[in-house]
Amino acid sequence: MPMRLIARWRLALVVALLALAMVACAAPSVVVKNTTPGSSTDGTETAPDIGCSSCSVYTPQQMRAAYGLTSLYDSGKRGQGQTVVIIDSYGSPTLQQDLATFDQQFNLPAVKLQVVSPLGTVPFNSANSEMQGWQGETSLDVEMVHAMAPEASIVLLTSPVDETEGVAGLPQFLQLEQYAVDHNLGSIFSQSWAASEVSLSDAAGQAEIAKWQTFYQQATTQHNITIFTSSGDSGATDYVSFDNSSQQLGPLSPTPTTSFPDDSPWVTAVGGTTLTKDGSSFDEVVWNHGGASGGGISRFFATPAFQQGLPQRDQQILGGKRGVPDVSAAADPYTGLAIYYDGQWTLAGGTSAAAPLWAGLMAVANQVAGHPLGYINPSLYKIAASSQYTSAFRDVTDGDNSFSDNGADVQGYQATTGWDPTTGLGSPNAANLIPLLIQNSQGG
Repeated sequence: MPMRLIARWRLALVVALLALAMVACAAPSVVVKNTTPGSSTDGTETAPDIGCSSCSVYTPQQMRAAYGLTSLYDSGKRGQGQTVVIIDSYGSPTLQQDLATFDQQFNLPAVKLQVVSPLGTVPFNSANSEMQGWQGETSLDVEMVHAMAPEASIVLLTSPVDETEGVAGLPQFLQLEQYAVDHNLGSIFSQSWAASEVSLSDAAGQAEIAKWQTFYQQATTQHNITIFTSSGDSGATDYVSFDNSSQQLGPLSPTPTTSFPDDSPWVTAVGGTTLTKDGSSFDEVVWNHGGASGGGISRFFATPAFQQGLPQRDQQILGGKRGVPDVSAAADPYTGLAIYYDGQWTLAGGTSAAAPLWAGLMAVANQVAGHPLGYINPSLYKIAASSQYTSAFRDVTDGDNSFSDNGADVQGYQATTGWDPTTGLGSPNAANLIPLLIQNSQGG
């Protein structure tokens, strides 16, 4: 999610090996910046050298291999005819140049990108840390979708208002998403932002959530739109406020909490893992390094029907409420996809990377299906309850999302076999998962 330059887009920067906290709502966790060309190769792709000897820098080809997209990609299933809609504040003034460099480095086709700002724009101020955070978030969102589905079209909707905590920025985002539905802009939405439930517990927050719930239900069930949202980068807790005057986040909640909209039953919440590669094999554990996979139990929403079939062990954890995330993907900012923004190569992560990764995968799924698959949550959990679970998902069973920072020390949840409030059902094996999603699809 944007890290809120220290946390809310969830963008963490380490420049010249100096960790800088950046704050912005769904900002990516960006680790090391360096413009030196790299020499390591993976097939036809070259990974840039970002100047971090302890980092694992992945190419789009490696990311597709990690999540079972290689065979589909080789057969020509690369997202053709599909459109992913991305929603961010401000956007990026360097986006087009950044994408051109990204594509050249990895031998990718030019991005089929449309930037739409129906609410207007504001001048970009490079001294504004929030705008800087959203700049990185925008590049990460677009480049991650493009890496996973290179032939898919992307519509970037930008808001002139900063989304931080509480209701700030949410009404404008809702307007943008309604605009996307009204103008049939795309069948997949990617949201790398959120506000903590703590910050939305008042009357204004509840009223805003009610509007979104109505919209989400209609978008998913009537318009067959699939919506992915990052689950957060502060483990089992989240920030309770944001000071606009100082552009600083308030304290972390001292008790477990999650965030909206990833807690909504109508969206697919995406948590984070640390992805490692050994030869041609990949493995994942719960991301808890330079941030942690957001996950926990909603205080707002009851257990949705698709989670009511989880084992009794999980029902005891849920306590009658909605659990997040639903699924997961690579989010560790030290082991991720190399992205290019603002004239430099970076290593980016956070659940801001995991949500658009799934959105790109979904573009391929919709292409294979020949129609939008729409609301996939019931299908995901049905597949997970079947004998085909281990072939469709990589179950993440190691690690936890406890989090200690900014004066808060919150005990998180332990990864276990099957669903858990750290990485959900796990990460995808697209070659097997996509046919099963089509078989169980409610879309049409």
